[in-house]
Parts: sequence; C-alpha cells; structure tokens
Amino acid sequence: MGGFIYSESSGLNNAIIGKKLAPVRAIISECVEAFQNASLIDKIFFMDKSKSWASNYTSETSLGGFQDVGEGGAFPQDSFQEGFDKTVQFRVWKDQFTVTKEMLDDANVGKIKSKSNMFAQAYGRGREGYAAALLAGGVGKTVKYKDKVYDTTSADGVPLFSAAHPSKTKGTKYTQSNLFKGVFSQTVMDQMQEKMQDFTDDDGNILSVMPDTIIIPNNAKLKRAVFAAVGSELDPDTNNNAMNFQLGLWNVLIWPYLPKQLAEGDYFMMADSDFLQTYMCLPFVDRVPLQVDSHIDENTWNTVFQGYARYGAGFNNWRGIAICGTGLSDGTALA
Repeated sequence: MGGFIYSESSGLNNAIIGKKLAPVRAIISECVEAFQNASLIDKIFFMDKSKSWASNYTSETSLGGFQDVGEGGAFPQDSFQEGFDKTVQFRVWKDQFTVTKEMLDDANVGKIKSKSNMFAQAYGRGREGYAAALLAGGVGKTVKYKDKVYDTTSADGVPLFSAAHPSKTKGTKYTQSNLFKGVFSQTVMDQMQEKMQDFTDDDGNILSVMPDTIIIPNNAKLKRAVFAAVGSELDPDTNNNAMNFQLGLWNVLIWPYLPKQLAEGDYFMMADSDFLQTYMCLPFVDRVPLQVDSHIDENTWNTVFQGYARYGAGFNNWRGIAICGTGLSDGTALA
C-alpha cells in the first residue's frame, strides 16, 4: 500500500506520553501491512509511484512483422506509432481519530488499540473500495464513490469496458469489444477467452493476449459455477466424458469490494495478468504513502491522530481485461 510514515509533534516527545502511545504506531503499521497482504489491487492494477502531480501513460502500435525479401534483399520499412494516452491525477485522502486524556490516564490499552485498528482498517477499506469501484464502474464513463465522481474511461476516450473501442490509426472504422453479454457457463467462458486471444493493436496486429485470471465478486452462485468450470476434470455442462481443457489454466480472484451485480445481473471479468503489468493497462499510482501525525488538542488535552495519503488510479490500455454479464445490454452477445 505504498508504505507507512509515522511522526510525532506538539509535545508528544514527552517520555511518559510517548511510552503510552508507542503501541499505536505498531498497531497501525501491522494492520496496514495485513490489509496489503490481502489486497487484490496489485493483482489487477499496475502499481506505480510518482513525484509529480499526475502521471501520463500511453501505448504503441506493434511492428508489422518480418517480411520475406529474398536473397540480398533490402530491409523493409517498418514503423510503429504512439497510441492513445491517459493522464492519472492523484487524489488526497484524509482521516483522523482521537485518544482521550482519560484513556491515557487509565492506560486503557484496549480502547486505544480498538481505535487504532479501526483507523488502519478504514484506510485499507477505502483504498480497496476506491479501486474496486473504478473497475466495476468501467462499464460507463464515470462512477460515483463516496459522493465523488471519477473518470472510468480508457485512453481511447470510451469506457474501460466497451463494445466499440476505436483504433488510433483507423478511428471508428476498426473497433474491438471487451464488453460482452451472456450468462456464465463454460461455453461462454470459452468464447470470451477466444475473443481476448484475438485482440489486436491499433493496426490490426495480433497481440497474443493470454487470459489466465477470472475476477468475480463475492457471489455464492457465481463462485460455484466458476470453480465448477475451471476445476472439474470433465465438462461440467454435459453428461459426456469430454475432457475439460480449462482445468488448471485459471487463477480465480474473489474481490468482496466489487458490487455483487452490475445492471441487476451477474458478471465476471477475465484478464491476462502478464499483459496488465507489461502494458501498464490499469495504473494505480502512490504519490504519497500513508502518513500519520499526532498532536495534543489544547482545549481537551486529547491526542489526535491524523492520516494523509495521495494516490489515484485510471485506465490506460483496455486490452488486458474484459467483462461479461447478464445485464450488460450494450455488450457483444455470447451464447
């Protein structure tokens, strides 16, 4: 989660007070680390750092490929150009909690620990919720999360999940889809896998996308269907003895922070984990790691802990991920 920085100010160097509050630092640090270990953000997003107010991401078209020029032939002219670009701006995130003077006087470690845990968990939940809201909101151009509206378009200007992604070199004359409509089944999964393997760059060159990850919300019925499809040795959809070639090919990520349904229907996402990282498809940028400072309120003598972080996410290259759902009416139909 980008680290953790703790500082003390406003008289907290007092030996007695500092000793009583020393566990707070350890509690927050351990809880943040625990959230980081369980986080799915870095399994889906490209984790990055920055020292600027924003970061810009882009893609490039592939080279056309080697050509047969015959013996002694000249090297062919081949070129690539920059694709669409996306700028990710960083948001400011803050929270605080208070340890009362009475808690310190009574050495009430239990309450102090509880408040520290809740503070660290709020940071982790907020981070996961923000990332999950953006991803699920990728079916549209914007998404609302905690009363703020965030951009969910990819670098080409259409939603991350769209049935008509334009080409930088050919415009809307050549479009591709990573938004599909269908009920999850092994057949639909097979078709979606094929569609992704056929993804091309803006010039129409095959990119060899190899989806290996399925992302779903915490939906009991969907979990049962997905694990049956990817974990059964035989075809789960028929009574014959056909071998299930999908066995062992998939890593299934269950992200509880995703909405259980989209457009009142079940859905699942499919991704190529290597492609997502190599092409920096979904950047999540830590500008400033979590910083925690503390001071004594002169009016109450309570100790106030305040947390500050700057991070942001956005969508650059859509080709590493796709979505399919029963309620996604604008998607390309799969059956």
